[in-house]
Amino acid sequence: MGFTNKSTAETQDFGLAVDRSADLDDITVNFVSIRETHSLKDALAGLPNGQCACPHWGYVLAGTLTVDYGDREESYGPGDAFYMTPGHVPTAEAGSEFVQFSPKDQLAATVAAIQAHMQQLQQA
Repeated sequence: MGFTNKSTAETQDFGLAVDRSADLDDITVNFVSIRETHSLKDALAGLPNGQCACPHWGYVLAGTLTVDYGDREESYGPGDAFYMTPGHVPTAEAGSEFVQFSPKDQLAATVAAIQAHMQQLQQA
């Protein structure tokens, strides 16, 4: 598939956020809508250094994303294009919307690690 849009992408409702995603060859495109302000710190706690190792490129449509890199923090707002380097922990405020592009295999590995960590927490 050479294109996608928000209305045709696969939808996952996580409560705090809605993620609509599609794979375009080796890139995953995410259309993300944030319902409640939250950080991915707890979700990423099971990953090395508690950080996401997958790079992401994107564009903010609404709201604010704040990204903690450990040694610095960056904030992105409406109209900002961004590049999140590996080693980040993102926080998004309620009402934020953004489009994100990530390497498919790296994102899939990150999501699998997050899901495994969350399952371990639920079983504990």
